[in-house]
Amino acid sequence: MKKVLSLLVIGLVCYACATVPLTGRKQLAMVPSEEIQPLVNEQYEKVKKESRILTNTLDGQKVVQVGQRIAQVVESYLIESGYSDLVESFDWEFNLIESDQVNAWCMPGGKVAFYTGIMPICQDENGIAVVMGHEVAHAVASHSRERMSKALVQQFGMSVISTAIGQNPTLTQQIFYQSVGIGSEIGMLAFSRQHELEADELGLIFMALAGYDPRVAPEFWERMSQGGGEAPPEFLSTHPGPDRRIERLNENMPKAVEYYQASQTVNN
Repeated sequence: MKKVLSLLVIGLVCYACATVPLTGRKQLAMVPSEEIQPLVNEQYEKVKKESRILTNTLDGQKVVQVGQRIAQVVESYLIESGYSDLVESFDWEFNLIESDQVNAWCMPGGKVAFYTGIMPICQDENGIAVVMGHEVAHAVASHSRERMSKALVQQFGMSVISTAIGQNPTLTQQIFYQSVGIGSEIGMLAFSRQHELEADELGLIFMALAGYDPRVAPEFWERMSQGGGEAPPEFLSTHPGPDRRIERLNENMPKAVEYYQASQTVNN
């Protein structure tokens, strides 16, 4: 019996695995996108209603333009790479929110928010692209869904998850709030350092595909780590240390520069 159960669990794990684009990393994907997206939409609208939206300002339009440009090339890349199903799950929206917080986030499905506090560190569209690429990468790599899946496994075990989700609709909602956030805290719960480094790697490629020079990324993260001479911003509270992050960025830079140069050839 133990052997049969083990085989069932292994089969469920394999069935519930997905592959992260570009990196090829295998991840748990126990929660269907259609279960998550209504919660995402509800919470994103809640954040917008409770915040002052500055998307029609000059900075807000820069956020929208950079976001749309990156989203377009990301979707094209994913379709060419056989991830059409993932593309269908995106409904992109980009907003700038008035807040002193040095932060930005992208929820599952492509709901993005930048806070005005991060804009001085971005400085220009290239800096915005560094952050945008990184945050979009979290959505493309389904990091929130992976975190939800791990939480479900820890709470219920592998063998009963599918039944638990199907029979208890509020379960997905509870795990969503625990894994993604709620209200003003949405999208702000910490990703693992593995997720952050993976988002850095993907983000470099995404900004390069969109025609933004990835070589500005180390400079941006240096500015971010300095935090204007004060304590590092909350955006970095669980991120890799600046030295480790920049080391990894430089390791991935040659590949990103190739994508950037190719994008310049196409655009010219």
